[in-house]
Amino acid sequence: MLNTSNNNTRKMIVIHGGHFSSLAGFYEEVSSVLMKDADWKVGTLDGFDDILYGGFGVIEGKEEIEMIWKESEKSKQDLGFDATREFYNNKIRQGKPFNIELIQQKLDDLIEGKGQTLFEILVEIIQSHSNIALKLE
Repeated sequence: MLNTSNNNTRKMIVIHGGHFSSLAGFYEEVSSVLMKDADWKVGTLDGFDDILYGGFGVIEGKEEIEMIWKESEKSKQDLGFDATREFYNNKIRQGKPFNIELIQQKLDDLIEGKGQTLFEILVEIIQSHSNIALKLE
């Protein structure tokens, strides 16, 4: 859903946590919302970060964006500890081209309660873009 809000000039983008329950599902959701007229889809954390810079898809450069993540508590659970552990274990099993030592450290940090979950990583990626205001609902 893409529309412009009446009370400001920010373009509004809505991600629906109810539409997905996995990282692959998140990529599908943001691809359909942010890249609906493009011929490629988001499939990695770096790819998600890249599209937020704009210039392709619905974000046109550094325009002001309000991103609303509906049902974010559901997403926080879906993309929490278990999903993150599985994400890192899959990369370790896959091996190259991944930096196994770095990923093992991230997994160890997660298990020790010091690491970020996928949800926290995604929120951090969004918040790293100063033109995007994230609202968790």
